[in-house]
Amino acid sequence: MNKIIYILSIFCLFGCAKEEAIPVITDFEFEVFNDDFSIPVQVVFFNRTKGGEDYEWTFEGGVPSRSVNRNPGVIQYDAKGVYSIELTATNQDGSQDTKVLEIKIDDPVIVDFEMTNQVDTFSPAKYTFQNKSSGADSFSWTFEGGIPANSTKRDPGEVVFTEPGNHVIRLEIGNGRETYDLQKSITVAPFLISDFEYQITFADDDFQIPARVQFQNNSISATSYQWTFGGAATSSSIEENPEIIFTQEGIQTIRLTASNGKETKTITKQIEFFKNTNLRELNDIKFGINTAHAGNTRGSFYNIAERKLYTANEITPDIGPLVDLVFFGLSSTFNRNRFVSPDQLSGTTFDELQNPKNTIFINSQELCNCSASLTPAQFDTMQDDSLLKNLVITETPGGLQDFNNTMVPRIVLFQTKEGKKGAIKIKSFVDDGQNSYILVDIKVQKE
Repeated sequence: MNKIIYILSIFCLFGCAKEEAIPVITDFEFEVFNDDFSIPVQVVFFNRTKGGEDYEWTFEGGVPSRSVNRNPGVIQYDAKGVYSIELTATNQDGSQDTKVLEIKIDDPVIVDFEMTNQVDTFSPAKYTFQNKSSGADSFSWTFEGGIPANSTKRDPGEVVFTEPGNHVIRLEIGNGRETYDLQKSITVAPFLISDFEYQITFADDDFQIPARVQFQNNSISATSYQWTFGGAATSSSIEENPEIIFTQEGIQTIRLTASNGKETKTITKQIEFFKNTNLRELNDIKFGINTAHAGNTRGSFYNIAERKLYTANEITPDIGPLVDLVFFGLSSTFNRNRFVSPDQLSGTTFDELQNPKNTIFINSQELCNCSASLTPAQFDTMQDDSLLKNLVITETPGGLQDFNNTMVPRIVLFQTKEGKKGAIKIKSFVDDGQNSYILVDIKVQKE
């Protein structure tokens, strides 16, 4: 009997015990690609649930919006908003658990702005700024050298820059999660400076009136100009770089007023002009003998208008018709020397010129038997062309004769094709072998 009771007790112990279900603890995590919450956003989910066998995912606003996989892969969000993610897990024991998380999806954040200059870039330069950013709700502006220097408004309005040079503009925007920034720069023009320089024309570089002067405007940050000229044919000008003829001798004042609409600056300079003597003075010209000319070390052909001495290799068909004076020196002994007309080179060792000029010379006043006469002392004291003007220069056999180096100084008279009268003062005969030359001064009428 006792044995039967024991067996029944054992059966009841194992057969009558209540079965316990396995619990489900739902858990998951997610990760946003590149940590970028701006649309489009791709999210991968990691299921950390314990005790689950079946899963139901719901992705509000996501694509796809539902999944029954343990790990649903990548879900994409294409619109801004706050969305819930729900995971419900169950098992065969009937256990169930649910977890809900939220994800915030942002608009794409784009930082951009435009700058608009008001009027011009001269100081004070005014700018307005248009914020073209998107996806942000906070703004921080920095204006280097600007007034104001900072702003937190979306559109900061007008900013004034007074210092010349480059100024950096920086805009930083944020959406509560991330910040972005952009830099641009503006340039304020230098402060206004009024300045100029001048260059007198080559023909008038002795500053004798009338004298033509070209003005070079070196003003900075100017848009308009007002010139005034003392002693000139034109008393004023608004040109940027005027050319002016001065007609009165003495110290003349030139005034330039430059403006840019915001500032005005004035500068004055003075130029001294002299009485017109109608006399051009040319000093220390070295005429080479024929070997120096042929060897291209010292020229023998002279152009009065350009004040230039030419050697053999510089004579071209264009240069030939411009030559006024030709010196022929046979050798370094200076036994045979003379100035010859450019159209009468046949008696020299020089090649003939194309379309040459005719110049009349009196090489030897002592043999000339003519009325034209000028002494070295008269040459030295000549201050205008009055002596030259009264000379009657004619070509005579005696005047064309060669001269040697026994008379120093020597005066050679001439008259150009254009009728300009002049005198050559031979100051020295310089023996330098094949490169020998005579050193001369010339005085000739301008007109």
